[in-house]
Amino acid sequence: MAGRIRFTTDVTGRHFGRLDRPLLALLLAAGVAVWLLLRPELFLAVPMAWRLPLLLLGAWGLGTAFVRPLALEMGEGLLWRLSGMAFSRWALWGFAGVVVWLEVGG
Repeated sequence: MAGRIRFTTDVTGRHFGRLDRPLLALLLAAGVAVWLLLRPELFLAVPMAWRLPLLLLGAWGLGTAFVRPLALEMGEGLLWRLSGMAFSRWALWGFAGVVVWLEVGG
């Protein structure tokens, strides 16, 4: 399956609709990354006990969103499986939601 891009299914073949679009996830990850570069002080309002888990969640979500188009192009493998997990997509959307919530609420 190398060279075949899958746009609407994960590794098990289930459909996830709009959350599974690699281009949408890539644009969201780029927007969140740029926003955090412009406003790094957003996480100063977060208590220290929540800061590390949020940063790990953000690193996972943003990292898999940036790697997923490459993994889809390369085909099956560990990177393809990890970037196609539903948790990776939910981590990205959850982290983006936290960033928006911190921006609006903070």
